[in-house]
Amino acid sequence: MLEKSMESRESIDLDLSRYLLILKRWWLPATAIFAATVMLSVIATQFMKPSYEAEGKLLFRIPSFKVVGSNLLPSNGEGGDAGDLKSLLANQNPINTQIEVISSPTLLQQVIDKLRLKDQEGKPLEVEKLRKSVVMKIVGGTDVLRISYTSRDPEQSAAVVNTIMRLYLENDILTNRSEAAATRQFIAKQLPKTQEAVNNAEVALRIFKQKHRIADLSEETKSAVTTIGNLDNEMDTVKAQLDEVNAQNSELRQKVELNSQQAIAVSALSQSPAVQGILTQLQETDQQLAIERSRFLDDNPVIINLVAKKASLKSLLQQQIGQTVGNQTQIPQNLLQIGELRQNLIENFLQSEIQRFGLIKRLSSLNNSRSTYEQRVKIIPQLAQNQGELQRKVDVAESTYQTLLKKVQELQLVENTNTASSRIIAQALVPNKPVEGKKVVVLVLGVMFGLFLATTTVLFLGMRDRSLKTLKEVRDVFGYTLLGIVPLSVKKIRSSNSESTVQTIAVRDTPHSLTSEMYRMIQANLKFLSSDKVLKTIVVTSAVPKEGKSTVSANLAAAIAQLGRKVLLIDADMRVPSQHHLWQLTNAVGLSEVLVGQAEFDITVSKVMDNLDVLTAGVRPPNPLALLDSKRMASLIDNFSSQNNYDFVIIDAPPLLLAADALTLSQMTDGILLVARPGVIDSNSANAAQEILERSNYNVLGLVVNGIIDKNDSSIYLYHEHEYFKPRELTKELKGLAKK
Repeated sequence: MLEKSMESRESIDLDLSRYLLILKRWWLPATAIFAATVMLSVIATQFMKPSYEAEGKLLFRIPSFKVVGSNLLPSNGEGGDAGDLKSLLANQNPINTQIEVISSPTLLQQVIDKLRLKDQEGKPLEVEKLRKSVVMKIVGGTDVLRISYTSRDPEQSAAVVNTIMRLYLENDILTNRSEAAATRQFIAKQLPKTQEAVNNAEVALRIFKQKHRIADLSEETKSAVTTIGNLDNEMDTVKAQLDEVNAQNSELRQKVELNSQQAIAVSALSQSPAVQGILTQLQETDQQLAIERSRFLDDNPVIINLVAKKASLKSLLQQQIGQTVGNQTQIPQNLLQIGELRQNLIENFLQSEIQRFGLIKRLSSLNNSRSTYEQRVKIIPQLAQNQGELQRKVDVAESTYQTLLKKVQELQLVENTNTASSRIIAQALVPNKPVEGKKVVVLVLGVMFGLFLATTTVLFLGMRDRSLKTLKEVRDVFGYTLLGIVPLSVKKIRSSNSESTVQTIAVRDTPHSLTSEMYRMIQANLKFLSSDKVLKTIVVTSAVPKEGKSTVSANLAAAIAQLGRKVLLIDADMRVPSQHHLWQLTNAVGLSEVLVGQAEFDITVSKVMDNLDVLTAGVRPPNPLALLDSKRMASLIDNFSSQNNYDFVIIDAPPLLLAADALTLSQMTDGILLVARPGVIDSNSANAAQEILERSNYNVLGLVVNGIIDKNDSSIYLYHEHEYFKPRELTKELKGLAKK
């Protein structure tokens, strides 16, 4: 996020600086357009006739009721008498609605008819014209509306404002009374329906309570929770008793060796006289039979009779047992007669069984009761919700009914009152002085329109100008490594007939100047441009003419020569040679003669400085490219950089877009040094040159931006350099004054 914000800030600053630079270039037409527009607005104010403005003020409030269609909207505040006026802004009812009412065609037509307003032609004033002339504005932070009207007649302006306010109040009172009457009649019709709704809601609530046996759900919930807790305690007690009885019952069962049904049967048989009597007889018969068998044989009639009697007694015993305990219960013979101890154990066992069954039944009953209470507790929230909904319906119906009753009483009072929703707090007075504000408005509009036209003109002229004006624009278009920038350095030479301006060789003529140091920086950058290969031969060229390539070549050669390196400067621009002018040499013999063999190099070359030789272009040949694109030229360059002991060879070549010389020479050298000058080269030419260089992958060493003018460039590259060289230049000036 921080990077994005910084980039956005930089782009804004760059766009602003770019616009300021455009404004610097085209300030004269922009100033002329701005001055002309302002002057026209000043002249227009002189022909304006005086106007008079009157104003009045209305304080807006709304009544305690508001009718919207067939609905009544009650006020927020309660209390106070019927018809009290409440603050309009407190109810967030915009005054704009009342402004539309005041500016309605019906009310304005009444004003026109009442005051007999005429237009300039003497015809009745149109409603639309009056509406445009009446200005209504809300006073900030208040409920006050300011109404003003401007006219050439001061009395008419005051009369229009006062009539508008008075007619609005009269119409507002009539509207309020009619709305109150209509609303009261509507509410009176709604009262029976509202009362019926109250009755229906109360009946529904009562039926619901009766159906679900509801008295007080909150108390019922508390009681149910308490009861469930008591039941849990009681169930715990019964469970403990049941565990104790089960343990006792189990012990008695083991002792009697009978289940509960058998124990009941044994107890019943032991207490039955009939069964016990038969058992006694059966025992006696068994005794007699035993005695008689000791005396008689089994076929003796006595024995036979006793056996028959015994069988009869057994049959009778089984019959009696069946009658006593039922035929399904099988009782062993030895249990038909039991002792007193066993009888007591059986009785205790039976009592334990009875007690156990009773506890089980009680526990089941308690559990059922608890389940019933739990079920009730679960449905109580739903019952409470349903009861709440029904109760709310009752409350809403009753509230609506009470509100309607109260509003009927209020509306009856409103029908008999003359209260408006606003009142006049300032009558319009007849103005004494004409309005001066319109002239100021015209002047302000003139200034704003002038600024707009001036800005538009500057932008239009800037868009039409395709030339690259700044260092940043040149760098952005080419994209090559910036090896150095050279400020504009010119010198005026006076003659008897005219004054001409020529570029000097700054490195030679002003060695301590900023320009000289810039060229030394360029040669330093070239020296360290490639770490694996030492540059010895370069071609200096530009995209279009007049970009200063020859001057850059000369100064760069001088800067390298001042470092003690032997340099050869070749003027290969045979079409428009320049080096002989810069060094004030003759061009009768030069490179062209050396290439065709008409002159020797040693005779043609000129020594212009220590360690610096210059080979001029010579006479222009019919086809310069044919000479440059020859083995002779390649051999010369190779000899210049090796056999003739030159440390550096600089070739001044023609522009790229006008001749192929520079591209041809670049194949024989270490690379191309491209020179570009803001204000001379345009974007189309720069793009074309870059496309040519990149299409065949020519070795472009870097870019030198020549002729930088501080006032036309937003960059601060040269700011610190000026501060650095200023004291030295000042010292030089002081020395010159001392000599004079």
